[in-house]
Amino acid sequence: MTATPPHPTGTGRPVPPPPPFDAELAAALDIISAEMGGALELADIPAARSALDLGPSDEELSRDGAIAFEERTVPGPPGEPDISLLVCRPTGTGPATRLPALYHIHGGGMILGDRRTGLEGALDWALALGLVVVSVEYRLAPEHPHPAPVEDAYAGLLWTAEHAAELGIDPARIIVEGGSAGGGLAAAVALLARDRGGPALAGQMLMCPMIDDRNDTPSSLQMAGLGVWDRAANHTGWTALLGEARGGPDVSPYAAPARATDLSGLPPAFIDVGSAETFRDEDVAYASRLWQAGGRAELHVWPGGFHGFEGLAPQTALAQDARAAQLRWLTRLLEN
Repeated sequence: MTATPPHPTGTGRPVPPPPPFDAELAAALDIISAEMGGALELADIPAARSALDLGPSDEELSRDGAIAFEERTVPGPPGEPDISLLVCRPTGTGPATRLPALYHIHGGGMILGDRRTGLEGALDWALALGLVVVSVEYRLAPEHPHPAPVEDAYAGLLWTAEHAAELGIDPARIIVEGGSAGGGLAAAVALLARDRGGPALAGQMLMCPMIDDRNDTPSSLQMAGLGVWDRAANHTGWTALLGEARGGPDVSPYAAPARATDLSGLPPAFIDVGSAETFRDEDVAYASRLWQAGGRAELHVWPGGFHGFEGLAPQTALAQDARAAQLRWLTRLLEN
């Protein structure tokens, strides 16, 4: 999902060359790019959805019987349709066992994916640490622009917290988690929970989060036409979500968390991102602003990583390092 947009700055200043991809990842990227195709425009969204891997099957979800799962239909935002949740937990643990929970919000640029998208990593953590995973199905843009996606995600979190006893979840240990657009929505849900007096989250796990609709950071300019989810694809995703408001002065922080002026009082954060991807600078800035607000954040910038490399090229050494760091953070968070 790449393209070469027109020169983006209008400043006359040249865009610096991009950082190099990790050599092992670069070889994988050649194959991934051929499979994913080129430019992603609004008109391409239906075809992109049809071509998307739908995520793990029932058999794959079960992990040879190690995971029990069920679908739940629960109330959506007030006045809006019900939403679907996929609840997964290690077998042999019932509601009487109060486990920590990962509330998973899938990626897909606000325009792609469903509640099974990107679940593989969360299920690994569920088995390693004894977690319940609750994955939410939110409405997609452009058919359902902001605030539909984030309000759906928040409604699912509220239901999960309110029904923690029924689900065998410890309500004091719910972590909101997501990658890419899901990471942006996870950050937005954490802001909503703080501002609305909602569930007291134990943490927010934001992998390469999509958080800034302005799409004008040095990394977004450097990586134009390169890697996975470049500046042109990012323009398409944000335009689908926000329409003509994209990049303007009135964008809500619950749509684009980088717009938030107050990052105090938020749960501990894990943020990671590749050095060779569009979201690098907005994610580094978000971590810095969390620290400046007195918050807790762990930041990893993986050298030569492209967007979503740990999921798209899991066999590579850098991806394995990233996955290990994510697991270590979760372990420390839940032990404290």
